[in-house]
Amino acid sequence: MHFKRWVAAAVPLLVACAGAHAAKAEAKAEGDAALLEKGKRLFTQDAAPPCMVCHTLRHAGAAGEIGPNLNEMAPDASRVEKAVRNGIGVMPPFKMSEADLKLLAQYVATASRLP
Repeated sequence: MHFKRWVAAAVPLLVACAGAHAAKAEAKAEGDAALLEKGKRLFTQDAAPPCMVCHTLRHAGAAGEIGPNLNEMAPDASRVEKAVRNGIGVMPPFKMSEADLKLLAQYVATASRLP
């Protein structure tokens, strides 16, 4: 008898928790998609010059041939940050805000691993 009351009380709570978790996951996915789009805009338009001029990155629709193909390289965010901040090889250092640098680096690291 007590078990049935416990289940009757627990089920609505579990359903509410599951709904809250789903809403939180949906909000995170929307936030991740927005950050991915902002990073893509930095890569394709806002950096000066845009990264896509030199680099290939499928997600961005970029087919540059001067710099490394980022799909093949699939660098992690710290490697991208270091290259953009300090320059590497023929690539000069880029001046951008720390927030934009981190966003761009995370975008490249994520997008280079997407199909």
